[in-house]
Amino acid sequence: MALPSYYISTDKKLLDVNFIHSYISTISYWGKGRSVEQIESTIKNSLCFGVYTKDNSQIGFARVVTDCTFFGYIMDVIIHEDYQNKGIGKQLVAFILNNKTIKKLSTIALKTKDAHGLYEKYGFKVVGNSTLWMSLDKQKLE
Repeated sequence: MALPSYYISTDKKLLDVNFIHSYISTISYWGKGRSVEQIESTIKNSLCFGVYTKDNSQIGFARVVTDCTFFGYIMDVIIHEDYQNKGIGKQLVAFILNNKTIKKLSTIALKTKDAHGLYEKYGFKVVGNSTLWMSLDKQKLE
């Protein structure tokens, strides 16, 4: 997907593990202290999405843990501080939700402390009385 000055890819070979590790282990509120080995393992075992500038510098990342049939869990959504508040996070979420594997899932879940408004724009709803859990449920239960 082309953004004005950015692009998004699911090619894991393009991922900058040092950028991802540095952001998640030192800046994020949810992943402080994660090791490089843990980051590498999560990348290996997830469907990953990288956001890059036209000169191929990585500025964003997200991953989805999924069974590729019914359920997916969006995790580790990050945008470099210099590129925040430019709509890139919205583009990343839209790209994820339009991915052919993700589109066919019945339920997509995530946890967030501070981005409820972003995800609500894409149909996510708070789960029960949780202050963190949100889900997008496409399957109607009778």
